[in-house]
Amino acid sequence: MADKCSEGLLNGAVPGERGKQDKSIKRGNWGNQIEFVLTSVGYAVGLGNVWRFPYLCYRNGGGAFMFPYFIMLVFCGIPLFFMELSFGQFASQGCLGVWRVSPMFKGVGYGMMVVSTYIGIYYNVVICIAFYYFFVSMTRVLPWAYCSNTWNTADCMGVLNLSSRAALNISHFFNATQKRTSPSEEYWRRYVLKLSDDIGNLGEVRLPLLGCLGVSWVVVFLCLIKGVKSSGKVVYFTATFPYVVLTILFVRGITLEGALTGITYYLTPQWDKILNAKVWGDAASQIFYSLGCAWGGLITMASYNKFHNNCYRDSIIISITNCATSVYAGFVIFSILGFMASHLGVDISKVADHGPGLAFVAYPEALTLLPISPLWSILFFFMLILLGLGTQFCLLETLVTAIVDEVGNEWIIRRKTFVTLGVAVAGFLLGVPLTTQAGIYWLLLMDNYAASFSLVIISCIMCVAIMYIYGHRNYFKDIEMMLGFPPPLFFQICWRFISPAIIFFILIFTVIQYQPISYNDYVYPTWAISIGFLMALSSVICIPIYAIYKVCCSEGGTLLERLKNATKASKDWGPALAEHRSGRYAPAFSPSTESHLEVQPLQPEKGRSEAAAASPVQGSNGSAHSQDSRL
Repeated sequence: MADKCSEGLLNGAVPGERGKQDKSIKRGNWGNQIEFVLTSVGYAVGLGNVWRFPYLCYRNGGGAFMFPYFIMLVFCGIPLFFMELSFGQFASQGCLGVWRVSPMFKGVGYGMMVVSTYIGIYYNVVICIAFYYFFVSMTRVLPWAYCSNTWNTADCMGVLNLSSRAALNISHFFNATQKRTSPSEEYWRRYVLKLSDDIGNLGEVRLPLLGCLGVSWVVVFLCLIKGVKSSGKVVYFTATFPYVVLTILFVRGITLEGALTGITYYLTPQWDKILNAKVWGDAASQIFYSLGCAWGGLITMASYNKFHNNCYRDSIIISITNCATSVYAGFVIFSILGFMASHLGVDISKVADHGPGLAFVAYPEALTLLPISPLWSILFFFMLILLGLGTQFCLLETLVTAIVDEVGNEWIIRRKTFVTLGVAVAGFLLGVPLTTQAGIYWLLLMDNYAASFSLVIISCIMCVAIMYIYGHRNYFKDIEMMLGFPPPLFFQICWRFISPAIIFFILIFTVIQYQPISYNDYVYPTWAISIGFLMALSSVICIPIYAIYKVCCSEGGTLLERLKNATKASKDWGPALAEHRSGRYAPAFSPSTESHLEVQPLQPEKGRSEAAAASPVQGSNGSAHSQDSRL
């Protein structure tokens, strides 16, 4: 408590006052800092930590991949994470409102909204499939355990109750003919999805998936029905229980035969690969995408922090937790896959997979080999649901907060629940095509294009706008005013030079390594890939379009004058609450207004309303500062 008091004095509280109100009564705040940290951990730790990182690690040199991975975490991941948290916290605005810092770049905020929309649509479809598998696991025998079902083909060969000779036959299938299909793969393709032969052949809507999609959107809406006040309580469970499940699966996995082989395959360093540029590119991309940079979610979550919260500390804790979770999940995945490979008598590379193939084919098949397999299946898919929901909460809240902050009047703030409902209903309707027989094709198309190089471009422009247009000295002073200390020298160097250089490297690497998308043996047609590129461009194109619009609307007789006015910080840029606007943000008070503000800590709600009614808080430029300062 003493620390908090001293921190308040350091950041502008006047000695003798009972203490400044560090809360936004109108907009709302987190109940406490644990809620923010858990929400951010749930946002950053998602499905990619389980189904992408372990595969990338073993493919790129095992333990050797950890070296470039943690280098990229230190020089790119944590600095960008800290930048976005401090950006949102300082202004107490979502991904649109923060661009008062340089209005010409508000298109970056719109780009973030477009990206979050795309991700939110298909991410909840993945959650709904996990819900489906979770429900069908509530049985004595898992439906993908055997080949005796109506949807199975003659090529199906299960792994249960095999003699050593049968196992050798399977090994022969793997290594020679490559025609063996597992019951879990046929269940996935021929029963759950009823997969069509082409992305343009939508077929019928899979009603079980549609029902589960409705369930997942209802769950997300109910958890966000009161904004951060309700989601902040839910994350105590959704952000922590996945670690309980991971630990249970880890303990069970390492006790199985062949588990050590799988873990060794996962971790054994191949130091020759460390000189391969692709390894460094994969490490940088994984750090960038897994932390959720440039989605808008980090800015949004931080905007509900109290002004003097130590987001520097939070950014380090959350980033390290995210990466440690990825490494830990690798042990869970490869211990089970090692057991499965040992059981089949094949190399682990034959059973290792990533993405939906790991979550809904390879790992479920491995679980059928365990005693009480339905229990382990329920736990695994429940973990996937919680990991997905943690990210989905923030994606939806990003869109809702951006809309409410942009309109900014009392009417929409009081009806924020209806805004949330409207966004949820729209997300459900837009996700319906992804539950058709061609839905998985569209889902993977969105995953590969909607949130790929566009995120890199958005993040790079954000760094340039803050560091070079607004000015690094101004931003460092803002952080010092907020935290009581300037950002450490290491972060200053990273923000100005190293992180933008790494982001540019990721962009170049993405372009050089680009390969047209495919799904198993299916190659996407040219028109589908064109749609993918249009989705990617739809978020980036917001930036130049809004910049041109802003320049045209700005005052000035020449183009240079218009550019200067369009990039200059808005008059209401700065801390949202009047009591935090000190130094160059200090308002010019009239005596009557000043007397009202002095008694504000005694009756914060009444004092603010009276101050607003009697004499609105005006800035030195004559305009109201923000929606919160007008309370």
